[in-house]
Amino acid sequence: MTTDWTVRAITRATLPVLLVMTMVEVGSGLVLGTFEAELYRYPTLLVLVPVTIGTAGNLGSVLASRLSTAFHLGTLDFSPTDESLAGNAVATVALAVTLFPVVGAGAWVLQSLLGGVQLAVGTVVWISLCSGVVLAVLAVAVTLGATYVAYRYRLDPDDVVIPVVTNTCDVLGVVVLFAVVQLAL
Repeated sequence: MTTDWTVRAITRATLPVLLVMTMVEVGSGLVLGTFEAELYRYPTLLVLVPVTIGTAGNLGSVLASRLSTAFHLGTLDFSPTDESLAGNAVATVALAVTLFPVVGAGAWVLQSLLGGVQLAVGTVVWISLCSGVVLAVLAVAVTLGATYVAYRYRLDPDDVVIPVVTNTCDVLGVVVLFAVVQLAL
């Protein structure tokens, strides 16, 4: 475990990660641009995009924070039998199951206040829920992977895991949301 909390050490650990994640974010924008026609056709989806990717990133960040704390306390075990690890992963998915229907309903209400072409409220909630559950599972996988890599390379997970998780969830959020939209519509 690393205890070097100098600006130089933190910069050395985070700068490469942030540069790679910047390129990943550009990729996310390009992917989002390919769905421009769909967004104009169904403006509710446009409302749903930032909320979906933000919520997925937040769920991953909460899990990353919990794992980082466990790492620093020396209680993190990457064993499949680690109940704390499994409990945090299940809690993340359960939180997604409860949050994303509210996100979908909120997006539908906001778009109905703004006017425009509407999708049915049930469709929007379903798209949001399916996207959210898939994103939560992916966020758990990305968070576990990034935390493990930080552990193996003796990096402080506080410095590298949250940027990796939030940026990766941005890209995955766009891709998953529009994959679910293609299946649902």
